[in-house]
Amino acid sequence: MGTTQEREDNRSEQTKFQPLFRSVAADTAGVSPGTPMYIGDREPTESEYSLIQYNEKAVTVITPRNVEELIAMFEPDMINWINVNGLASQTDYKWLCTFFNLDPLTVEDMLNTEHRPKIEDFGHYIVVITKMLTRHEYGAIEYEQVSIVCTKNTVITFQETPGDCFGPVRERLKAGTGRLRKLGSDYLVYALIDVIVDQYFMILEHQGAKLEEFEESSTQPREATHFMAGLQNMKTELNRMRRIVWPVRDSVNALLHSGSDLVSLELEPFLRDLYENTVQVLEAIESYRETVSGIQEVFFSSISTRMNEVMKVLTIISTIFIPLTFIAGVYGMNFVHMPELQMKWAYPAAWGLMVAIAGGLILYFKKKKWL
Repeated sequence: MGTTQEREDNRSEQTKFQPLFRSVAADTAGVSPGTPMYIGDREPTESEYSLIQYNEKAVTVITPRNVEELIAMFEPDMINWINVNGLASQTDYKWLCTFFNLDPLTVEDMLNTEHRPKIEDFGHYIVVITKMLTRHEYGAIEYEQVSIVCTKNTVITFQETPGDCFGPVRERLKAGTGRLRKLGSDYLVYALIDVIVDQYFMILEHQGAKLEEFEESSTQPREATHFMAGLQNMKTELNRMRRIVWPVRDSVNALLHSGSDLVSLELEPFLRDLYENTVQVLEAIESYRETVSGIQEVFFSSISTRMNEVMKVLTIISTIFIPLTFIAGVYGMNFVHMPELQMKWAYPAAWGLMVAIAGGLILYFKKKKWL
């Protein structure tokens, strides 16, 4: 693949392939198809590599320092799982993808982290683009694109940042339990996607617990503004998850019916189960979205009910004071000849009349059960 000097020369020309930070795909207008260009909502990190080589009898875990070392350690007689963390080193990407004869359009899609999940069969390899979800301790959900390339004896995973949910797969490879080390690279691809889908269930479990909290406080929220903001954020999150999981389901279905020589018949039952899991995730998301809409309706209904109670009290108070205001207005007029004003009992009589009217109205409202 070239000497160290050639490698340094390529690095000196890295400005030609330097990744460009983009927030919208529209910035690629006019760029030739297949041109590697990073598109995403975060700064790309420098690439880190790991290599796991295994067969039914042995497994080796290696951390290469660079692409040349990784390629030099490649073992065609074993299953090679290459994991790349970070999308900044485009020159390394070109070297690696050239070694495995990947189409330039594949490289372009992998560097576009805003890409819709999909699967493509190029004959000698299959590429799967999916999304991995991670929930942080403070509750936020992080979305990360994971691109998986599968050849006859190699699986390459490309991630945006270090850290993933593939730990259980690595542990199973090291332990040698189950089918993972007995079957081919296609089963490893299935195992990786299966772990990602399992992570969806974990995220939904947390969302379900939050929904229960919202349901309990929907009729009497302590802070209405904060309550509605949190509920709307959850609705937005569920809508985003739905947009992601829907094409993941289609990708799994396409992989199941691909007819590719790289997907063995032994894998079909597992892919069917994986497809059913993605359907369950979508059903759960739809159910949660309906629940959020229901909670919003209950919340607005409770707000409206409380408002009606307040308006009823204010209306009753206004109704009681209308005749009292009328009496006070009549005797507050500045006419000279008003006989009642000259009588000694006029003032207490006026008060007695107003109290009697107010009391009568209150009794009437109670009889009508308006109070």
